[in-house]
Formats: sequence, C-alpha cells, structure tokens
Amino acid sequence: MPDQPFQFEGAIAGSGTGGATDLTASEVDPLAKGTQGPGPVPVPDPSATSAGRPRSLWSDAWRDLRRNPVFIVSALIILFLVVISFWPSAIASGSPLKCDLAKAQQGSAPGHPFGYDGQGCDVYTRTVHGARTSVTVGVCATLGVAVLGSVLGALAGFFGGLWDSVLSRITDVFFAIPVILGGLVLLSVVTSNSVWPVVGFIVLLGWPQLSRIARGAVITAKQNDYVQAARALGASNSRLLLRHIAPNAVAPVIVVATIALGTYIALEATLSYLGVGLKPPSVSWGIDISAASPYIRNAPHALLWPSGALAITVLAFIMLGDAVRDALDPKLR
Repeated sequence: MPDQPFQFEGAIAGSGTGGATDLTASEVDPLAKGTQGPGPVPVPDPSATSAGRPRSLWSDAWRDLRRNPVFIVSALIILFLVVISFWPSAIASGSPLKCDLAKAQQGSAPGHPFGYDGQGCDVYTRTVHGARTSVTVGVCATLGVAVLGSVLGALAGFFGGLWDSVLSRITDVFFAIPVILGGLVLLSVVTSNSVWPVVGFIVLLGWPQLSRIARGAVITAKQNDYVQAARALGASNSRLLLRHIAPNAVAPVIVVATIALGTYIALEATLSYLGVGLKPPSVSWGIDISAASPYIRNAPHALLWPSGALAITVLAFIMLGDAVRDALDPKLR
C-alpha cells in the first residue's frame, strides 16, 4: 500500500478522512503548547525553597543539641550550679563559717540535711557556697586558657615558619611539666588566699593544649579554596584570619575548652586538698574534702556530699563537651 502523506497533513489541519487519525498541534509538536495562549504561571512553593536552603554548621549543631538528652541534662545541672553560685542564699540561708563544736560529726538534723563536719560546720551550707569557688575558678581559668592558647596557636598556624617553630618548642617545655608537681612548687610560695593565684597557675600550664588545637584547626582551614580565593583577591592577613579562618576553626577549641573546664574544677579541688590552693577560711569543695578525710570513719557524710558535688559538676561539664563535640563534628552525623 503506498504511503499517504496527504492524510498526515490533513490530520494536522483537522480535515483528515478515512483511517487517518486526527492529531492536534500539541501532539505533533510539544513546543506548540506554548502557542495556545497564556496559561497559569507556576509559583514556587515557599516551604520547598526554605527546606532546600543550606543550613550552617552552627544551626545544625543547635538542632542536634536540642534533641540530645545528654546535653539537656548536663546543661540543666550546670545552669543550677551557676544559679547557686551567684545566689547561694536562695537555698542555704546560713553562714558557711558558722560552726558549733558541740555538733561536730553529727548526722542530718532538721534544717541541716547533710549533717555537720568535724568542726561542727553545716555541711549543706558549705557545699552550696563551695560551688561559687569552683565555678569561678573553672570559668575564669577556661577563658584565660582559651584566649591565650587560641591567639598564640592561630598565629603559629597562620604564619608558620620561625614563629611556629618557636611556639612549638615552648609548648613542648610546658607539656613536660607535671601539673600537680608544678602546683606544689609554684603555689607554695604564694601568700594570697584568693582564687586568682590558682587561676593564673591553671592558665600558665593549660594554654599549650588549646594552642595545639587552635594551630591544627587554622592550618586545616587556611588550605580551603575560599581562603585561597580571598587571598588572591587581595584580602589582608587580618581579614583572612578573622573573617574567613577563625569562624571555621573555633569549633574544636570550644569543644576542648568545655571539657577542660571540668578538669580545671577538679584541679582546683586537688590543689586545695593538698594545701597549696585555697586555704581556710575560704570555702571550697577541696578544702571540705581535705578537712573531712580524717573523720571518714565517724562522719563519712562530711566527705560524701562535697565529693559528690565535685564529681557531678566535673561529669556534667565533660558530658556537655562530648555532646557539643558530637554535634559539631560532621563525621559523626
């Protein structure tokens, strides 16, 4: 049977006869759909646009932290410690220095749930007031270590060369100093009975750790393409370091500093226990633990409560640091 091209042409025109199939213009040429007159203009879905918008590392981390029960519990414990550090009288109205030898080593009593220590002091009141010392030392020491270590480490990682070599050798020297032995030697000659000598000692021996972390983070961040592009466009060293590198290198410093805060609180208690940190009449968990140690057989409660408060505080900061690390590390998602 010969071909009948005229039927195809007639189908397009709408006049085809016989067995030919009528075809519309849109079926023949899909592009002809746009010639049939104006149609509805598609409107983008706002929810889809916002859902597809890239989120930052910090927003993703905060979203994960809010869903992490470990972070919530540890944050609530730390918040409670901060509150009683500023307002200890809210839950302990008595004076931590008020003692009655007639009540020495007695157990719990109405209004004195933790009992009395070997000097007849209220263990509950001293435990509550001791939180201020521990939180003050931990926070101030961590801030000092973070600032000093981050600045020196960032400069070493960014500039490299002689500065990096000198700083690396200095940090090696500080790493070789035993912390407890250094505290016994340095703090034994200090006569001031305040928290600042202890804070200064912790900063002196603690900054090398944060310096190493900051140095490595800066070395990694400055190799990124956007940093090289900014350098090629003529950005100054200060702009590169503060605007492009620091925001992407601060995450590991925050994680290590959060965990270190708990260890600094434990270090202050250890130094006070050994007699080279804070001394009476200052109120500290380390002082209370040291004073209660000789009476552990007759009055174990005097040792139990300050030790438990110290352990819970240190554990809360370590758990908080671990939760922050898991949230900020994309490899653990």
